[in-house]
Amino acid sequence: MTTLGFLGLGNMGTDMAKRLLAAGHDVLVWNRSPEKAEDLIELGARLAATPVEALSAEVSFSMLANDAAVEAVLTEAAITAAGPNTHVVMASISPALADRLSQRFEAAGAKYVAAPVLGRPEVAAAGQLQILVAGNTASINSVTPYLEVLGKRVWQLGTKPSVANAVKIAVNYNIIHAIQAMGESIAMSERVGVDPSTFAELLSSTLFGGVVYTGYGTLIAKQQYTPAGFTVALGRKDLGLAAELARSTNLTLPTLPALVSVFDAALSDPKLRDVDWSAIAEITRQQ
Repeated sequence: MTTLGFLGLGNMGTDMAKRLLAAGHDVLVWNRSPEKAEDLIELGARLAATPVEALSAEVSFSMLANDAAVEAVLTEAAITAAGPNTHVVMASISPALADRLSQRFEAAGAKYVAAPVLGRPEVAAAGQLQILVAGNTASINSVTPYLEVLGKRVWQLGTKPSVANAVKIAVNYNIIHAIQAMGESIAMSERVGVDPSTFAELLSSTLFGGVVYTGYGTLIAKQQYTPAGFTVALGRKDLGLAAELARSTNLTLPTLPALVSVFDAALSDPKLRDVDWSAIAEITRQQ
């Protein structure tokens, strides 16, 4: 039985840690709010008192909210104290931070793998995530058996960890466009008397198949934005990451300002700011 560390027990992290426990691993968990670990402890997990304790496992994973949270936990001091182990960052962070983390782990004699994921909490619970991986080939191979417990497919994207984070940003940017496009087209069809569920089904069962149109189309049509699988605030964070990636690669993204304005409007609305990010569709529908 392998001891694995897991840091970050939000909606996604908790379900991922449960998968590792169910596979028979000894899982040492840490979270800023320890009470979030209670359900996992009942399932057999052990609580780490500090991030360093969880990072000291031969292989550890983290699923933290954003760059700031990752920087606060994966400090140079913590990485050095944890020793020459392997850590897998599964959060959606900026490529710039991924580059800094890679350097920190290398300087400490440790191994670093980037593995951001595609999928909502229910997908994580089912072990059906799509996992985007980049880093040292031997390090990737050593953690792939654990990643296969968490995901349906592991996509190897090269030896530079930050490339995986760039790809995740590009995918989420595409999802945001799809959500906004559905919001606009559903709004247009509603205004001429078409049932939104019928229109969403028309999209997903004809020209736009796939989980984004099927899943988010249904949420938008039925205005079912709670509980939030992925919040408006996290979507706005991803737009910021897209802007940063575009600047660093000398790209201009013509649709970015319009999407930013929609997310900012949703964040300023008390009814929308804390719900699922597909609720940005309401900014157009409620005109």
